[in-house]
Amino acid sequence: MKKYLFKRILFSIFSLIVVTGTVMLLVYSLMDRSLILIDDEGYKKRNGSDKIAYSYQRYEEFGYIYLEQFPSWLTTQKNLDPSSQEYKDAVAVVQNIDSERDIPDNPYCQEFAVTFNKAGYKVEWLQPFINSKGVRTTSGYLVATKDKNVFTRLGEYFGRFFSIETPWTVDDPNLTDRYFRWEWDPYSNMPALVGSGSTHRYLIYFDDKFPFVHQNLFHINLGRSKRYHIDTTEVLLSRTGDAYDTEKILPADIYSENPQKELSDLDFHTVTYSKTISDWDAETYGEGNHYINAQQQKDGFTRIGNSFIIGMIATIGAYLLGLPIGIWMARKKDKLPDKIGNLYIVFIIAVPSLAYIYMFAAIGMNLFNLPFKWQYAAVPILGFILPTISLMLPSVGGLMRWTRRFMIDQENADYVKFARSQGLTEKEIFRKHIFRNAMIFLVHGIPGAILGNLVGAIVTERVYNVPGIGGLLTEAINHYDNGVIVAATVFYTAISILALLLGDLLLAKYDPRVSFTNERG
Repeated sequence: MKKYLFKRILFSIFSLIVVTGTVMLLVYSLMDRSLILIDDEGYKKRNGSDKIAYSYQRYEEFGYIYLEQFPSWLTTQKNLDPSSQEYKDAVAVVQNIDSERDIPDNPYCQEFAVTFNKAGYKVEWLQPFINSKGVRTTSGYLVATKDKNVFTRLGEYFGRFFSIETPWTVDDPNLTDRYFRWEWDPYSNMPALVGSGSTHRYLIYFDDKFPFVHQNLFHINLGRSKRYHIDTTEVLLSRTGDAYDTEKILPADIYSENPQKELSDLDFHTVTYSKTISDWDAETYGEGNHYINAQQQKDGFTRIGNSFIIGMIATIGAYLLGLPIGIWMARKKDKLPDKIGNLYIVFIIAVPSLAYIYMFAAIGMNLFNLPFKWQYAAVPILGFILPTISLMLPSVGGLMRWTRRFMIDQENADYVKFARSQGLTEKEIFRKHIFRNAMIFLVHGIPGAILGNLVGAIVTERVYNVPGIGGLLTEAINHYDNGVIVAATVFYTAISILALLLGDLLLAKYDPRVSFTNERG
């Protein structure tokens, strides 16, 4: 057993890395990287050297290249003070002077070029543009760029896949008071683990929202979303409902003599560290408090929650309907129930998924006044009905088909004929032999069906505009959001691998002929 699990886990990790590397090769190396700038307003507003420099910054942000810029190199590597004249003169040469040279005639510029050329970078001077009137319309830039290969990108991705916050996570020399400790949480009236020097203030806390215990201490880093400008993990776990106000004491007033509650839509458990604070931040969070930028509190479920609820209900409904009907069809082989069931199976397999989804949606809207689009549901629970039914019906047909087939196969087996010759009744034969052995073939797929609920249904969620995992992938493809595409690939692959592993374990538990040891099977 242990040997089997060890081999499967190693093979699973290898498979995950290969699949992720293949997707990275496709989206980062084989697709035109400029596609990520199509809907970028900042890129559209720029021109000339400003536009090229901006595109390099975006390519670096989303993992295409390594980028070094001349001003930052002067401060970090040459230790020049940005207020010094030496720094200003070097930067002015790059930004303001028009020249025929490839690199400006300045010692620092020449050293920058030599240093990064040796390191395999491409060094460019993006010259400022001077119009016919002699007016400089764009700035000049001296940059060094280097493409990331797929192996480097893959190593960086999995190298920072897991992270944990510490009191030294925040890089701020002005912050001297660093700690982790348990304090009384004024927002939940329960203890909370809080930190100073960590990115988040509240590391472990409790509230009245499922799952009631929340943490910001450990993180799975799936990459940054281009579209949402946040980590993909936050996209998956953020709630999809509307913001709402509640009465609460603002952080600035917690320790005052007579704190007053105010209406606010901010969730102060989500505050993060910021080096700079505005006047509004000081008024809301307290003078000198650098834990600000609280997120809005929203109702509804997360994207994973929406997909899981729809998928779980669809899976349970499919098994409750598909198994009994499949058994009934097998018992009534070639009779009317069997013919009607086969007609449904042929229909659900032959008709394209989009066709029957729209057909069932039309029936639901016209006969039961159900909302077609998720956001139009007057009562949130009504938005789950049509997607759940559309996802359940094909699974019902599949279970009916395979249950019927396996039941008929077992009925014609030699051991059934032997049981009949021993005088067992048909009910005893069915209960003790046929049903148990037929279910062996279906048991292996149960973990996959359950875990697949987390993945969501791409077509169904897209049609009904459900904010779930399946719809997220299609949105990412349409918006060239490579970070989300890779993250979704990792998520889907991990779930599939886990489903196969659990299916094998369940099969070994249920089927006496299968064993992971040498004792039997």
